[in-house]
Amino acid sequence: MGSTAVQLASKIRLGLNIGNTMEATGGETAWGNPPVTEALIKAAKADGFNAIRLPVAWDQYANQQTGKIDQAWMDRVKQVVKYCVDNQMYVLMNIHWDGGWLERNVQPDKQVAVNEKQKAFWTQIATQMRDFDEHLIFAGANEPAVDTPNQMPVLMSYHQTFIDAVRATGGKNAYRVLVVQGPAVDIDKSATMWTAMPTDTVSNKLMYEVHFYPWQFTLMEKDEWWGHAFYYWGKDNHSTTDTAHNADQMEEAYVDEQFSKVRQQFVDKGIPVVLGEYAAMLRTNLTGDALALHKKSRVYYINYVTRSAAGHGLLPFYWDVGGLIDRGRNNAVLDPDLLDALVKGAKR
Repeated sequence: MGSTAVQLASKIRLGLNIGNTMEATGGETAWGNPPVTEALIKAAKADGFNAIRLPVAWDQYANQQTGKIDQAWMDRVKQVVKYCVDNQMYVLMNIHWDGGWLERNVQPDKQVAVNEKQKAFWTQIATQMRDFDEHLIFAGANEPAVDTPNQMPVLMSYHQTFIDAVRATGGKNAYRVLVVQGPAVDIDKSATMWTAMPTDTVSNKLMYEVHFYPWQFTLMEKDEWWGHAFYYWGKDNHSTTDTAHNADQMEEAYVDEQFSKVRQQFVDKGIPVVLGEYAAMLRTNLTGDALALHKKSRVYYINYVTRSAAGHGLLPFYWDVGGLIDRGRNNAVLDPDLLDALVKGAKR
């Protein structure tokens, strides 16, 4: 457990999210993915990843009167963590959306109740996971919905409760690296609202987390009155026949500018930053040359973001829900070009 957060960050090269699985509402397979196997972890390692981000739901498995988490679920999560640690993979385990009990309630009138649950859950989780070495990292939340500065004291109280609860369980948890999330895990909101890290009983053991989804290219499904979805991204990837869907903002310079902000605010001050999620949707509505150019843009985008993140000292964790590695078909790589873009982008 001797590594500082900075030392541990230097060991994490490229991470993979096992998305839409252990955080799924209704159970691990409820959103269409098979249960996580050790074979998947081994495949991810062979593909070039050396870290896993494990989004987990807990509230749906907890007694709503007592806050006690079902032991069978705790054992299952512990089993998956063991798959990672046994294969020398770093694993970043969180409380994800989980019905929104924390994420959508960063409000003063919810503060007492949320902190009670945050303490109850992390006391149990940390106690059960206490014996894992520094390959296991805890993250206190996922994407806390913060829009205004007056919500920040509430968010900071949730982070402080998380840290205090984990440290109080003792053992290796007294020294474990922990990750806290910025307001809406947004880079610009972090720059304007985040002023100081929470307090900790041990020095240099905290990391910060942001996510990165420039909307029009990565997630916007259809054109809106205020703007078009972007199908084509990057200086050499603009269409000459479908110019309305060329990215006209948030391209290479924007990526570098955003990550430079994070580096100056955190990394340069000795606080490692996890890029906990990033991806870009595949536009299956396209065909022919348009689809080919979009795929080229998408691969270029993922490579550029990964390379820029690594170059600015961020730890990239790609968001995958089964589109990159087919968990139901012998863990085959479904998009070799995308995997190549990730692995090459993460090289330091």
